[in-house]
Parts: sequence; structure tokens; C-alpha cells
Amino acid sequence: MGEAPVFLRGVEIRPGYLDRAAQEEMVEDIRDVARAAPLFSPETRFGKKMSVQMTSAGTYGWYSDRRGYRYERRHPSGVDWPPIPASVLAVWHAVTGVERAPDCCLVNFYREGARMGLHQDRDEADFGWPVLSISLGDSALFRIGSVERGGKTESVWLNSGDVCVIGGEARLVHHGIDRIRAGSSTLLADGGRINLTLRVVD
Repeated sequence: MGEAPVFLRGVEIRPGYLDRAAQEEMVEDIRDVARAAPLFSPETRFGKKMSVQMTSAGTYGWYSDRRGYRYERRHPSGVDWPPIPASVLAVWHAVTGVERAPDCCLVNFYREGARMGLHQDRDEADFGWPVLSISLGDSALFRIGSVERGGKTESVWLNSGDVCVIGGEARLVHHGIDRIRAGSSTLLADGGRINLTLRVVD
């Protein structure tokens, strides 16, 4: 599906992997997730509110507050996280080729002005498993650095329907979202961007 994969610093990007119909189906599935486990605004360990809202699906949800970054088995309200939608799992298996299902689907919602600083995905037990990212809605400027903090970075625009795999030697590269191009997609009626990040936790 979509265009031929491209690689940037070892990160595999599949432009246009999901067509419009598949994107619309997935958005509805994510709305069901958010109804069961509503979006919330986490704090960093330094007490600063993140500019994104988030929720999760799966066995674990990713969480952040003054105690630090970690995975939790329940939503802040105390309810269990809902299961990862079949539409999302299908992309994981097809793109990664991994039989094992992910333990967590982190849902990040970006409104205009939201961003995500450079970070590593390193709260998981085994970095041998890849991380899969799915973009839905407005385009986002995705910045990729190196495994070590600092140094030069490169950036690429991720559009609705694009899928990325962060794995292998690139599994621990620093990456983040600099900004959102508001109004670049009509997928979400009120605008914004949904990013799904799938990870094996245990």
C-alpha cells in the first residue's frame, strides 16, 4: 500500500500506507477507545503540562507525572485500558512482520501549537522489538536525531496515513514532533493530529 518505503536515519517511513477509507475506519475505532478511556493531559516529571492529550489501549498505557515516565495497567480514572482495535493490530502485523501483538497503543492528540520534544522510547523491557507509529489527520514535522543526545538532526513531514517503523539500530534514536501544519488534512472534522504508537512493553 502507498508509496515505496523511505529511510531516514534508519527509521522506515511508509508514505500513504493507509488510504482514506482505512484512515476513517481507524479514527472511528480510536474514538471508541477515547470513549472508554478519555483523553487526559499528562505532566512531565518536572511538573509541566504536556501540550498533547493522550490515552492508551492494550494491556498497558503509557503515563507521565511527577513520579516519572512509565507504563500503567489502568487509566487515571481507574478503568482498564480498552483493547487495541483490530484495524490497528492489522497494520502492526503487516508492517513489522512481528507475530507478537503489542502491549500498548499510545494515542497522542495534537492540536495546533502542540509539539513533542526530542526523546527516546526506552521504558520497555526489550529494545529488540520495533516501535510502530501511525499518523492520522494534520501533517506533522517529524525530527530524528541520533542514539546519543545532541548533534545534528533531520526532519520530514508526516502526512495522514503515513506509517513509521523505529527498529533495529534505529530503535533508540531521539525523535520528536516540532509542529503541526494546521488545516492540512480534512480527516478530523475539528482539525488536529492523532498519532498512534505501538510498543511491546514486557
